[in-house]
Amino acid sequence: MSHDPRTTLSNGNVAHLSLRGKVSADRYVEGRRLMVTQPMANITDEPRGRRVSQLLFGEVFHVLDTYDGFSFGQAERDGQVGYVLSGALVSPELPTHWVAAPATHLYPKPDLKAPPEVAIFFGSPVRVVGESGNYRRIHTGHFIPKPHLQPIKARFGDPVGVADLFLGSPYLWGGSSRWGLDCSGLIQMALLACGIPCPRDSDQQMTLGQELPQGDSLRRGDIVFWKGHVGFMANDRMLLHANATHMAVAYEPLKDAAARIEEAGEGPIMARRRL
Repeated sequence: MSHDPRTTLSNGNVAHLSLRGKVSADRYVEGRRLMVTQPMANITDEPRGRRVSQLLFGEVFHVLDTYDGFSFGQAERDGQVGYVLSGALVSPELPTHWVAAPATHLYPKPDLKAPPEVAIFFGSPVRVVGESGNYRRIHTGHFIPKPHLQPIKARFGDPVGVADLFLGSPYLWGGSSRWGLDCSGLIQMALLACGIPCPRDSDQQMTLGQELPQGDSLRRGDIVFWKGHVGFMANDRMLLHANATHMAVAYEPLKDAAARIEEAGEGPIMARRRL
């Protein structure tokens, strides 16, 4: 049986208990849930390896093994498997809200003039434990402006509108935040914010929705795929995507993007999907 290493919770040395008899490993363990406690944490393909994704503050990583300062496990958000710095992980909190602004500062007290200590990003789950005026105190003791938070089950209704919040964000391979993100990271963060399950990579995302029949016009919210690239249609002509040409999240006429990508040797549009 073939298993996608990106989402199979095994590295040969250790595997999740559910994979006993399905994959070969020295040990099979249950592991434990831990939570990211810094603004973001890279998931790499090996310790000190290449970034394949990121976890945000408050997100859960299911850890099977820890050694040499890294924890091997799986992101609860999308099943991405890899390695995270162990120092970035703590025992989880039960979230009550999530950050619905592109970024928000963590204030040491409920005062807009108080020097904030750090920022966290769109999609980060937090536990609110108190309130003071227009601020909410979270489990770390910091304060977040109330308008930047939504209840944990609240969702947006327009993925393209969510993606537009990231306009101008720098392109970052494997990134998932306003600090930087890649094409599939943009799609994933926008869809998850609308309550639509979405895998991490563009080839995995090509199973979303339904294929548009040849000749049907594109419309807002449709997703266009190339080999190794993906973007949202903002309307029937304009593409919104994180791309390495602009090195940012940008709008671009679809015909221009398609011509440029094909000229670069990446081939024509592979699929057009409608949610």
